[in-house]
Formats: sequence, structure tokens, C-alpha cells
Amino acid sequence: MPLTIDLSGRVVLVTGGAQGIGLGITRAFLAAGATVVTCSRSDVEPAPGTTHRVCDVRDPDAVDLLVAGVVAEHGRLDVFVNNAGGSPYSPAADASPRFHDKIVGLNLLAPLAVAQAANRAMQQQESGGSIVNISSVSALRPSPGTAAYGAAKAGLDSLTKSLGIEWAPKVRMNSIDVGLCRTENTDDHYGGDAGVAAIERTIPLGRMAEPIEVGQVAVFLASDLASYVSGASIECHGGGEPPIFLSAQMSATTKESPL
Repeated sequence: MPLTIDLSGRVVLVTGGAQGIGLGITRAFLAAGATVVTCSRSDVEPAPGTTHRVCDVRDPDAVDLLVAGVVAEHGRLDVFVNNAGGSPYSPAADASPRFHDKIVGLNLLAPLAVAQAANRAMQQQESGGSIVNISSVSALRPSPGTAAYGAAKAGLDSLTKSLGIEWAPKVRMNSIDVGLCRTENTDDHYGGDAGVAAIERTIPLGRMAEPIEVGQVAVFLASDLASYVSGASIECHGGGEPPIFLSAQMSATTKESPL
């Protein structure tokens, strides 16, 4: 019998869930039958089938109001997806302390603040809850040009493991280390179709992820199928990055890429 995931009756909060990877996550939870609330710093058009709230996740007071509002409206909070984050390119030697403070704040301290608020609600529920942190492969390998971002995401993976112990057994904590993913900004960020195609040739699966694929991993982690998974970091990166020496070796001997 095929396994299916039915999250009907469960309430999900996705930060940054109205665009990019967050929108893919939102759509995956909707497809599983969940009630989804999204939030962002600005008032945007809600994704079909969702409600949207304005919240700056870097503001702990606003975060408390956000979670309290979701619980007041829906009676519970079953799943929280910590998706809001990101960083512009900026070499570390030139970036200001204020810039680094903002990047670490958005990608590490803000997720902690929202997770704390979500945990307080979930601990009061008989069924507890599940928190999924959206991390990055930048947590696992060098992140030149976004060094503070990579360090913050590594911290987020560490935080996931620690909170998985502190908040058990009521709340399960997991993270997803996301690789390159196609969004509405991909072409601009990587130099158009030619740049994207060149990058995709370096990925073992031959392409970037679609946002919905990240969402499907989040749905699994939030579901009862993952009822014994906590404190884990799941890599969702299409096979990772082959060692650079392989490309150098193949280029020297065959003039072709190894992939």
C-alpha cells in the first residue's frame, strides 16, 4: 500500500512563506491538507488557500504576537517552518560589523526567537508539535562572499540538535540543508540561462531543486512518518558538490566535465 501524508486539521506557520523557497514549502503543506499561515516583513498577496500576517521575525515582541495570533485564530500550532533568511553577496573583509550583525540576526537569532514562541505554544498541546529549520549547504562547506550567512546557518544546524534535546519529547526539531534551488530570482542571480545551465552541470542530479521539492522534505519531517526523527539535519542538495579535483583532473585529461 502506498504511503501518503495527510496533515488535515494541522496548523502550519511558514515564515517567508509567500515567495521563493517558502512558497514551495507552503504549497507542499497545502497539498497535504494542512491549514497554512505565512508571514513576512511586508504585506503581500497571500498564496491561494493561505492567510498572511505581517511580522519582522527579528523583533521578539512582534514574534510573540504572531504566534499568539495564530493560536487565537486556529486554536493550535502544530508545525512551524523557520524559512525566512538570506544574505546578499559581500566579501567579509569589506563588510561592516552592522552588516554582519544583521545577517546573523536574521539567519540565527530570529529563527531562535520564533522557535521559542512556537515551542511555548506546542508544549501546552497534548500532541506537541514539529519545528523545521530551513538551513543551507552553506552550513556544511565554505561560503565565500556570504561568510556570516554560512556561519549563521551552521549555528542553526547546531541549534536544531540542541533544541531537539531540550524540547523533547513534546517538540521535534529538525533542519533541512538546502542546496541550489530555482526561484523567481535565479536567472538574475546566476547570470541568465547560460549561467544557470553551467551551474546545473556541476550538480550530480543535473539540475537545481524546485521549491516544492524542499517543501516535500519539510512535510515529511513534520508528519507522523518522521515521528522518531528529531535533532537531524537532512541534506536536500541533489547529491552535493563533487570534489573540485575531479573536475581539474578530467579537464586536464579529456577536456570534459566529469558530470
